[in-house]
Amino acid sequence: MGDLVARGITFLAALSVLVITGALAWELYKGSVPSLNAFGWSFVTQKTWDPVFLSFGSITFMFGTLVTSVIALLVAVPVGIGAAIFLAELAPRAISSALTFVIELLAAVPSVIYGLLGIFVLVPFMREHGGAWLKAALGFLPIFSGPNYGVGVLTAGIVLAVMIVPFIISISREVLLAVPREQREASMALGATHWETTWHVALVYARSGIFGSIFLALARSLGETMAVTMVIGNTPQISASLFAPGYTMAAVIANEFTEATGDLYLSALVEIGLLLFVMTMIINALARLLLWSTVRKQGAAA
Repeated sequence: MGDLVARGITFLAALSVLVITGALAWELYKGSVPSLNAFGWSFVTQKTWDPVFLSFGSITFMFGTLVTSVIALLVAVPVGIGAAIFLAELAPRAISSALTFVIELLAAVPSVIYGLLGIFVLVPFMREHGGAWLKAALGFLPIFSGPNYGVGVLTAGIVLAVMIVPFIISISREVLLAVPREQREASMALGATHWETTWHVALVYARSGIFGSIFLALARSLGETMAVTMVIGNTPQISASLFAPGYTMAAVIANEFTEATGDLYLSALVEIGLLLFVMTMIINALARLLLWSTVRKQGAAA
C-alpha cells in the first residue's frame, strides 16, 4: 500500500511538469491568436515594430536574443569549464571549498544587481577602454566597426556571460567530483600525468554533465530580462556591429507590456513570448541531439 501511495504521489509530481508546460503553451497561443491572424508568418520576418501604426515584426528581437546568448556562451564556457577543472582537480581542498561558496553566492545574486554592475562598471569600461581597444585592434572586422557608446549587444552578452558562469562552474565541478576514483587511479597506473588524467579521463567521463551545465546556462541567457534591458540599448534593429544597440525578446515584453494599449499590441507582445518559448525548446532539443550524437560517436570510437 505504501509503495502504491508513493508511486501515485511521485507520478502526480512528474505529471505536474507536463501540465504546467502545456498550460503555459496554450495560454501563450491563445493570447497570440489576434497577432497570428493579422500578421501570419510575416511576424517572424519583418523588422518593423511600430505601435502607432500597429505594424509589428519580431526578427530584430530574435536577432538580439540569439546574438547576446552566443556571445555569453563564447565567453562563459571556457572560463566556466576551466574554473571547474581547477576547483575539482587541482586546487587545495580549503581553497576549493571557499571559492565554491563564493560561486554559489554569485549564482543567487538577483539579475538587477548584475544590471547595475553593467551600467556603472562595464558600460563605462567598454566605452573608454574595452571597446576602444577592440576597435583599434580589430576595427577592420564589421562586428567591431561603427560608433561605440558602451551600451550595446556586446556589453549585454558580457553581462550575460558573468551571470551564467557560476552555473557552469558549480554544476561542472560537481560532475567532475563525481568521477569514480578508480578511473583516475587506473589512468595514473598506466603512466599518465595528473593533467593527462584530468583531460583524457575525467573530462571525457563527465562530458554529459558538463554539456548539461552549458544547456542550463543557455536557457538562462535566452530568457534573461532585467540585466540585459539595462545595458543593451533597447533599439529594435539588426546591425553587423556588436557595438550597436539592440533589443531582446524578453526585454521588449518587460519594457512595453504595461504600456501596451489595444488588443493587437498586447497580442503581438504575447506572440513574442510564444516565439521565445518555442525557440528555447528548439535550441534545447538541438543541443540534446548534438550531445546524443557526440556521445554515440565517442562510444563507437572507444
